[in-house]
Amino acid sequence: MTINLAIVIPFLMAILIPILYRRFTKLHIGWLVLAVPVIIFIMLVRLVPFVAEGHTYSHTYNWIPSLDINFTTYLDGLSMIFGLLITGVGSLVILYSIFYLSAKESLQHFYCYLLLFMGAMLGVVFSDNLMVLYAFWELTSVSSFLLIAFWHHRKASRAGAQKAMLITVTGGVSMLVGFIMLHMMTGSYSVHEIIRNVSEFTDHQLFIPAMILILFGAFTKSAQFPFHIWLPDAMEAPTPVSAYLHSATMVKAGIYLVARLTPIFGGDAIWFWLVTVAGLVTLFWGSFNAVKQTDLKALLAFSTVSQLGLIMSLFGMGSVAFRLGYSDSTIIYTQATFAALFHLVNHSTFKGALFMMVGIVDHELGTRDVRRLGGLMSLMPLTFTVAVIGSLSMAGMPPFNGFLSKEMFFAAAIHMRELDIFSISSIGILFPVVAWIASIFTFVYCMIIIFKTFFGKPYENNEGKPIHEAPIGMLVSPIILCVLVVGIFVFPNVLGQYILKPAMASIYPGFAPADVLTPEIHAWHGINTELLMTIGVVIVGVMLYRKLKTWKPVYRIFPYRFSFNELFRHLLEVLESGSNKVTTSYMTGSLRKYVLYIYLFFILAVGGYFLFSGGFAYSSANDAPVEIYELMLIIVMLLAGISMLFVKSRLTATLLNGVIGFGVSIFFVIFRAPDLALTQLIVESVTTVLFLLCFSFLPEWKREDSPKSVKISNAVVAGAVGALVVVMSFAVMYYDEFDSISSYFENAYELAGGANIVNTILGDFRGFDTMLEVVVLFIAGLGVYTLIKLKARKEDTDNEN
Repeated sequence: MTINLAIVIPFLMAILIPILYRRFTKLHIGWLVLAVPVIIFIMLVRLVPFVAEGHTYSHTYNWIPSLDINFTTYLDGLSMIFGLLITGVGSLVILYSIFYLSAKESLQHFYCYLLLFMGAMLGVVFSDNLMVLYAFWELTSVSSFLLIAFWHHRKASRAGAQKAMLITVTGGVSMLVGFIMLHMMTGSYSVHEIIRNVSEFTDHQLFIPAMILILFGAFTKSAQFPFHIWLPDAMEAPTPVSAYLHSATMVKAGIYLVARLTPIFGGDAIWFWLVTVAGLVTLFWGSFNAVKQTDLKALLAFSTVSQLGLIMSLFGMGSVAFRLGYSDSTIIYTQATFAALFHLVNHSTFKGALFMMVGIVDHELGTRDVRRLGGLMSLMPLTFTVAVIGSLSMAGMPPFNGFLSKEMFFAAAIHMRELDIFSISSIGILFPVVAWIASIFTFVYCMIIIFKTFFGKPYENNEGKPIHEAPIGMLVSPIILCVLVVGIFVFPNVLGQYILKPAMASIYPGFAPADVLTPEIHAWHGINTELLMTIGVVIVGVMLYRKLKTWKPVYRIFPYRFSFNELFRHLLEVLESGSNKVTTSYMTGSLRKYVLYIYLFFILAVGGYFLFSGGFAYSSANDAPVEIYELMLIIVMLLAGISMLFVKSRLTATLLNGVIGFGVSIFFVIFRAPDLALTQLIVESVTTVLFLLCFSFLPEWKREDSPKSVKISNAVVAGAVGALVVVMSFAVMYYDEFDSISSYFENAYELAGGANIVNTILGDFRGFDTMLEVVVLFIAGLGVYTLIKLKARKEDTDNEN
């Protein structure tokens, strides 16, 4: 029940914000919002000791049980890590935003969007049902779109939000198809039930397609190469959004999905190669491109891409253990997953602090351009301290937590050389090489953050305002994160024992005892290969930083017109141009053509079905005899319909149309359907009167002299549609492939308590549909009422003038 509340509370608070914002005008709304993540964080912390002992918490609300879609929440070690990050970092971000955002901003919208995102992320990590997980997954995309476009008056903000939305939602739809395939294979949407029965469907023909589609969704959300292009543009969002979405939460959703589904797909070679190679390529590409950035937030954006690639590659390497099986010699490969979880936490701490640091610099100086910055160390000493701790941790230097997880990353990459499966032995050397080169570029851009911003020539303030340290309120959150950066380095095994160990047990259920999967974390392992690689990173990194101007022109080798951003923009232009051409080809403004399209589609779809399926059947053996008065009525209706084609008066055409309608109502009376007859009489009477009223206001009718070819085509299409409707009528009467559903409704009195079958169908069996129809009518009436009131107010204004 606690987990359900954790998901629901942010949504309830988001609903209340507009009311609270108007009531508490003298209190910053952020203080009320801050209580939400703090309360949820405390709720989760209280459960940490129990989860560490191996307990899990699950609760199910039946939602759509007939489709196996239920609101099932599940808390274990893996979801606990993400829940603590979402609420813990969320609390610090909201505290930071209270002092960062001006009171002139639309704060009620900002915090409403932020709470929607928080609730959606908690829904993703706590949902056990794949369909519910997908619903929350897409809600994170929608709410992040609103947050990125918060400063919607900026073109860059709107463009960044659109790009993030398009890429992540496209991946989400792909993931949905993969989830449906999983259900087709397993008959269940429950993640843990699928994991328990994984051995039964690994050879299924849909297994690989489902895996690829799901990974596509995970890669787009976690900005893996080449889908990383949305993340740098999303930096147009306010800094609190960047610190929250793009360091600790949204971009970690894809990481969570890969970790959660590793027990399902981890033993397959395709999963290993896709996850590991995508991660390593993203790691290198992100770090390489971060060096050339001149905007500090853009630099951090590419560094986030790089770090996400590092974590992703570790999960790929750790999946090897599922293929090898448990043994003393293979347990070492699970340490890659342990390193991934460890770095997941570490990255959230140092990257959150760095984003807040950049926000402080931008807030106080009005610029993030490293070419204009410098000499801020003495003017902003606390901000400088945050930058040093965060940057050195990201570079993997002691005594900070990033050093510990980076050493584990090097160790995992080295161990990959020793494998003799998945054809790794031939290219295994590339794993540590790529890891080492990417770490060098990481070290270089961390030096850029520190030295270009805080050392060198002092910053020149063109506005003449004194440069000073940020308010203490803005510094509290990054300082807390920096304390965690150092504290985790000093006491890493506290985190390992209570947080990482149960998460390892969640990813490797039944693989081995959790204590075996959780190694002791030590800062010193002696002189080993990993340490030598770190020393090499420092030496080469310092050399490259000192010669940065000499080799930086290498980035000009890659023309911007061939960049992924340009390819994406060109793809959108092609799609937009193509869709415009297709749309204009049939949206001609001709009502005749629109009706013609509908009828032609009807003829092709329905007629084609009857032609190729053999579904048409007819027998006159059981037909009732046609009485003379019925035949006379049919002839009258036929004459009226044919005469309508040749009359020259609207009044005559309306009356003939009424003859057909009233003739139908007479047939209802003959066939003993008084309800339908009464309805038909009322509708026909009202429409006839309305036609006559409307026609009195129309200009004189002049018959159009259409070309003969048009008349012939109209006649052919009309005749074909009429004939097809007759065929459908006969087919419905004599089609016996399926059992009739009428027997179900015949029991209406017992099922719905009504003796009239028609009424019970409308009021009970179709109650939900009827309710929606009433809602549509209500909305339409509300719109008409609003237009009338607006018109009246305008007239009142004119009269006053």
